[in-house]
Amino acid sequence: MTMPPPLRNDCFALPPGVDWTPVDEALALLKERLSRRVEAETVPLAHAAGRVLAQSVSAIRAHPPWRNSAVDGYSFAGGLDTTDPRTMPLVSGRAAAGVPFIGNVPEGYAVQILTGAMVPSGVDTVVLQEDVSRGEGEIVVRGPLKRGANTRAAGEDVTEGQKIIEAGTRIGPAQIALLATCGVAAVSVFRPLRAAVLSTGDEVREPGVALETGQIADANRPMLSALLAQWGYSLVDLGIAADTEISVRDALDRAAAEADVVLTSGGASSGDEDHMARALNATGSMALWRVAVKPGRPLALGVWDGCPVFGLPGNPVAAFVCTLIFARPALAQMAGARWTEPLSFLVPAAFAKNKKAGRREYLRARMRHGSAEVFASEGSGRVTSLTWSEGLVELPDHGTQIAPGTPVKFIPYSSFGLGT
Repeated sequence: MTMPPPLRNDCFALPPGVDWTPVDEALALLKERLSRRVEAETVPLAHAAGRVLAQSVSAIRAHPPWRNSAVDGYSFAGGLDTTDPRTMPLVSGRAAAGVPFIGNVPEGYAVQILTGAMVPSGVDTVVLQEDVSRGEGEIVVRGPLKRGANTRAAGEDVTEGQKIIEAGTRIGPAQIALLATCGVAAVSVFRPLRAAVLSTGDEVREPGVALETGQIADANRPMLSALLAQWGYSLVDLGIAADTEISVRDALDRAAAEADVVLTSGGASSGDEDHMARALNATGSMALWRVAVKPGRPLALGVWDGCPVFGLPGNPVAAFVCTLIFARPALAQMAGARWTEPLSFLVPAAFAKNKKAGRREYLRARMRHGSAEVFASEGSGRVTSLTWSEGLVELPDHGTQIAPGTPVKFIPYSSFGLGT
């Protein structure tokens, strides 16, 4: 499968006169302008977990492939219409899973059958062994029992040739089970998206390094790396770029050579040391979307030598939220998956808030006693809120008055593809 054409340098340009960009509009623009960045390859099913399906898959065989018994019991033909006892002679032998009964069961006879065994020729119904009185070479049963009871019909789950998984689906354990059941041994998948992560700033230091006055530990790069790993992407760690134009350019050159997309944090505004913005402006691709969102707002987007660049806020909480809301669906689409919105739930609020109109807000939240609690401080500098929370409460763009018990939208972190 051929690669898509490179992105135009103006793919992130906003229409003239656009100032503040609502969240939904920003998401729609990303969906429209970002396309798949990866090619396909065929891999054995054993190596397909976590990969994105490049071509829809149809069943090679039906499931079940033949009518089989759902219980241990005795199989006979026709069912039973009355509660009157009925005696049936037994044929010699039995049907077991993997060891079918050979031959035809004569009319009026029954055969012992075990769970999962193919229903023999001549019979179509199974009675539980607990509902049978067995004598010497015969059984006595009572009805009513409908014809076909306690059996699984051939193809009742999947028919041969039926499409079972759509292209763009990320393959997990459930998909592996279905593919294996239906006889699929290899699938066409996209190679993992290569996502580069870059931090910028002379004040930023590696975690664990002793800090001098004015310096900070790099939280964003490890955090973004962990997010990308959970989403199944191949990480390209670009380290920390110094506040010089040459350092930023060198990092972007490496990203364009080794990655399909790059996520940066810091240096994308308009200050004297914002060399990321200066570098992207030099390509004519820099777009600073002032998204009407809290936390976050500035989302710098650009293209460097054909490689899309996401310039995230420097604050770790804002970078985390913006990555979940904006980068996650965009990266999935670039990885060949479908654009998806996170699953949310309406739950009672366990807090009060007078939310002003003008921008969408995401509050760090968790569920307790059936209601959504929010972190005590909305400040995006409170990194502890990320470990305290279990998801986000999304408040709408318009103004609203929240009181305890008011229904609010809660998005668990699991809806963003994150584990605990």
